[in-house]
Amino acid sequence: MPRTATVRSVAARPAALQLVADRTAKAAPPAHRTVVGRIPVTDVSPVVAAGRLPAKAVVGERFEIAATVFREGHDRPAAHVVLRDPRGRDRAPLPLREQAPGTDRWTATAAADLPGRWSFTVEAWADPVGAWRHEAEVKLPAGTETALVLEEGARLLDRAARALPPGRDRRTLLAAGPTRRTPRRIRGGGFGAGGAAARREGRALPPGRDRRTLLAAAATDRTPALTPGERYAAAVAEPVRKVLDRHPLRELLTTEGPFPLQVDRRRALYGSWYEFFPRSEGARPGPDGTLLPGTLRTAAERLPAVAEMGFDVVYLPPVHPIGERHRKGPGNTLTAGPGDVGSPWAVGSAAGGHDAVHPDLGTLDDFDAFVARARSLGLETALDFALQCSPDHPWLTEHPAWFRHRADGTIAHAENPPKKYQDIHPVDFDTDFDGIVAETLRLLRFWAARGVRIFRVDNPHTKPVPFWETVLADMARTDPDVLFLAEAFTRPAMLRTLAQIGFHQSYTYFTWRDTKRDLTDYLTELSRETAHYLRPNLFVNTPDILPRSLVAGGRAAFEQRAVLAATLSPAWGVYAGYELCENVPAGEGSEEYADSEKYQLRPRDWAAADRAGTTIAPLIGLLNRVRRAHPALQDLRSLRFHRTDNDQVVAYSKQAGDDLVLTVVSLDPHGPQEATVSLDLPALGLDWDVVLDVHDELTGTGHRWTEHNYVRLAPGDGPASAHVLAVRRADA
Repeated sequence: MPRTATVRSVAARPAALQLVADRTAKAAPPAHRTVVGRIPVTDVSPVVAAGRLPAKAVVGERFEIAATVFREGHDRPAAHVVLRDPRGRDRAPLPLREQAPGTDRWTATAAADLPGRWSFTVEAWADPVGAWRHEAEVKLPAGTETALVLEEGARLLDRAARALPPGRDRRTLLAAGPTRRTPRRIRGGGFGAGGAAARREGRALPPGRDRRTLLAAAATDRTPALTPGERYAAAVAEPVRKVLDRHPLRELLTTEGPFPLQVDRRRALYGSWYEFFPRSEGARPGPDGTLLPGTLRTAAERLPAVAEMGFDVVYLPPVHPIGERHRKGPGNTLTAGPGDVGSPWAVGSAAGGHDAVHPDLGTLDDFDAFVARARSLGLETALDFALQCSPDHPWLTEHPAWFRHRADGTIAHAENPPKKYQDIHPVDFDTDFDGIVAETLRLLRFWAARGVRIFRVDNPHTKPVPFWETVLADMARTDPDVLFLAEAFTRPAMLRTLAQIGFHQSYTYFTWRDTKRDLTDYLTELSRETAHYLRPNLFVNTPDILPRSLVAGGRAAFEQRAVLAATLSPAWGVYAGYELCENVPAGEGSEEYADSEKYQLRPRDWAAADRAGTTIAPLIGLLNRVRRAHPALQDLRSLRFHRTDNDQVVAYSKQAGDDLVLTVVSLDPHGPQEATVSLDLPALGLDWDVVLDVHDELTGTGHRWTEHNYVRLAPGDGPASAHVLAVRRADA
């Protein structure tokens, strides 16, 4: 008989076989695996690149962890966050609280106490105790199902008591038996020995303090002699709530994470930087009248003055040999004369490359002495790392494939239209990626071993992002305290991505933000939107950038910009000459300095400026001392702007614990400005009717402030046309 004759249709299948088939179909796993958990947890922050890259913090910095948490129906979930430290230890959970009822946005404030790679996990769950409390608060006053509601609460407390982990309080620890740390009066018998014996015999251990608290509340909840209100009050008393906060009764547990978090040393966030050219310090006329460059030894003589101004980091442009061919002359001219020193960023000559010191500056021993002298004054030394070569760099002969050759056989020089750098050849990273990475790491570790633990990276945006990600990750593996500042004056996408892949700090667009709206919008972005991965360093000027606001505004503009940079960001910096208010441009509308120090020596008579009173060094020193005295000014994420009724006056606050600083700055360097400053007091944790004592750290004067306050600021009034106010409650 043909096989097909024995096949039955589904309709003809016996009922028993059809039942088996139905059960088999029901038992089959679903074809789709859900992405959202049973208790949805979404939009977790701080998260970078969907968790593929770490968010950032520094030791002791307070930051917010947030997530959207909700569930179906009317029952409220509960949630907390668990941080795991670099040693693999889970820290005590931090409860997540809903920001405002109905928002479903839950937050907690965290801080890390160790540098290294951390992680955090968000856990959410159904909260039967919370749901019961809500039900009881509705039904008990109405007298609805009173006995049933109270019994259900007692059973929840029983469950929570049974779920408590062992060893959570002193009596439970002692129940494990005498140990080296057991008090002498317990050893050899009593509760400790009895507890150990009970455990060996399988009997129940005596309840710990937390367990007793819950069981006592459950018993009270079942006491008919008490009123329903008294029974409920026992179940929600403060001791019970504290136990359940520490050991919540959880159902339908959902976890999201772990998400990585990189915690760096504090200098990654906070510091004041001073940049100067060593060759200009100690420059003196030679026998023929031309200037001879200073050395690292003469440059070290400038360090006490830098430390006196309160700086934390002294930053040096490249100290390496400079190429001879196509050397630039003064003002970036294409032809250099016999005594012209060239640009330090045209690295490399017959005297060596990136691992050598220019012979005019001295030797490696002189460099070591400079770093040691800086360290003795409390200064870290940062070194420029410019990954590019002059035509005379040894790499051009040793590694010709590392450079792009044009059709005529020449090697392409660097360009940043409309600027051209004929004295510099960029590296082509796609010819020998691994080889260039290896050499870069060798150079960075060479200088790190000589005490350089901070590098300012020149033009990182002209190199491939994967190159920097590879280099920075390997440096972090062996030298986690080495920090990198990105000179990323580039498009926002590149600037942000460089920060995400590992740069610890970044230059910003601050030098071009000088209106109230621009400052408010941009610094709000830096302190809120990108603060979990991009740490701004607000340089007021650089050898490449003389902002037009300084050209037009003179000394008052220099003072105002210094106050803004020093109080808006935890990290700020100046290039030498700023304290002398140097503001002569190379030409009309130019951002280049006349007689740019990039191409020639610029010796300065610091002592004469001090005698003449033409320097703002005292203001800079005062600002840096105020920054050190106030933790609030060392913070980025607490920045908050306050309303003023004059667009020429900007006001903002920062807060760290009990330390609150309010800064008010005039943006007009030419004349007086008046304004009413209106404080958002609830945002500062204060009542609307509070009276505040404010102490001006710039003038030493005190005032009483409330919600609305009148100010008048003018150039020449005090150290700067600004107030930097330490704030406290008048009744504190």
